[in-house]
Amino acid sequence: MSYDVAVIGAGVIGSFVARELSRYDLSIALIEKDSDVANGTSKANSAIVHAGYDAEEGTQKAKFNAKGNQMYDRVCKELDVPFKRIGSLVIATNEEEMEHVKMLYNRGIKNDIEGLKVLNQQEVRALEPNIDEQVVGALHAATCGIVGPFELTIALAENAVDNGAELMLNSEVINLTREDGVFNILLSNGKRIEAKYVINAAGVYADKINNLISNDKIEIIPRRGEYFVFDKETGGLVNSVIFQCPTEIGKGVLVTPTVHGNMLVGPNAENIQDKEGIDTTPEGISFLREKSTKTTKKIPFNKVITSFAGLRAVATSGDFIIRESSDVEGFINVAGIQSPGLSSAPAIAEHIVDMIKKKVLNLKERETFVNRREQIRFMELNDTEKQEVINKDKRYGNIICRCEWISEGEIVDAIHRNAGARTVDGVKRRVRPGMGRCQGGFCGPRVLEILARELNVSPQEILKSNEGSNILSGESKDNNLYGKAYEQVAANTEE
Repeated sequence: MSYDVAVIGAGVIGSFVARELSRYDLSIALIEKDSDVANGTSKANSAIVHAGYDAEEGTQKAKFNAKGNQMYDRVCKELDVPFKRIGSLVIATNEEEMEHVKMLYNRGIKNDIEGLKVLNQQEVRALEPNIDEQVVGALHAATCGIVGPFELTIALAENAVDNGAELMLNSEVINLTREDGVFNILLSNGKRIEAKYVINAAGVYADKINNLISNDKIEIIPRRGEYFVFDKETGGLVNSVIFQCPTEIGKGVLVTPTVHGNMLVGPNAENIQDKEGIDTTPEGISFLREKSTKTTKKIPFNKVITSFAGLRAVATSGDFIIRESSDVEGFINVAGIQSPGLSSAPAIAEHIVDMIKKKVLNLKERETFVNRREQIRFMELNDTEKQEVINKDKRYGNIICRCEWISEGEIVDAIHRNAGARTVDGVKRRVRPGMGRCQGGFCGPRVLEILARELNVSPQEILKSNEGSNILSGESKDNNLYGKAYEQVAANTEE
């Protein structure tokens, strides 16, 4: 198969690029090594749309963060993705940290960031009554927001496919060459494709992809960050994103609400070698517990429902790498996209489109481009709206996940959309069954059953996530595929 553009990596950057390119008369392949989009950094991060005061003026980070932040309201409306501008605070607990806060304010002014203000102790406490008593002041950034990062990435990939892009999952790039102006791409499934242009958005693996074809080598260091997720009953502890004064390798441990009403605490920052090193560690978890109390002593650690770790793709250059290769024409790196990468993603995608426009003369926009079809979020409807939906499709009246109040209808819809769910985790990230207090302990078997039914496969074939993560291994002693344990869980869910 031959394409105009091959985008390698279906994280938020690659999916954004594919979606924006799909506005034009181009054939696009979106290539992902894992079983789903948003399976890497895009599923495991702070979910913050930064205001843009932090990046040093003149850097790629500063340029794209400032512009990307302003684009989020429109983009999330087009994609039907949750986004809230709740503002942020960088807190200071002494005069030395207040000097750093003032430095960030001045940097933000140079970066043309609106809505910045240095607050005194009383002003901080008025915004955040539960803040630690040692806090003496803060930088307030009104334009900071929170988003659903994996929901955003999924929506982008889905909308790209809506508009003609082809999504290739379980397709790791094994080799990459260029002959006679055409890239030849060998995939792990044995498939070979061609493309006129290649966008390298492979996250922590972007150096591997670049170094397959270019002598201008780059190095990406995985930086692990660990997090706590708290039950929704803690979601009102803080009202805004609260940062501590940053360190040399990160913005410090933050405390923030999520768009779905939970509370998130983290991350730490640890440079590692393993590009798949997403295990949480006792040391990391202890660090979060200790450092987060600098923000507030009221964090109820007995309300943690899960913890996780994600990797940031850190370029040794210290800045984003967004440029065409110096020795391979048509090969464009979008690498080292660590924080504020999520915030910058819409602007980065727009920039890549402009680069392609300069190469493909007279590139025409598609007249048929469509935005993403809206989702039905059953728990957000009023009683009248719920009944109307149930009257049209009774599956919306069958609640599968009691923690998040997710219906069978929503799960079925998530499976049958373009770039739809094929795994239990895929359903979880699209419509949230398993995200609540029980973490899928009750609804998980029901989700598996629905997946098997809708995909017309054996339940034994359903995966939790990537290849090899089968949930069911065989028949029970009673020759019942699900076994008594499954039956008991399903029965409890029905009660």
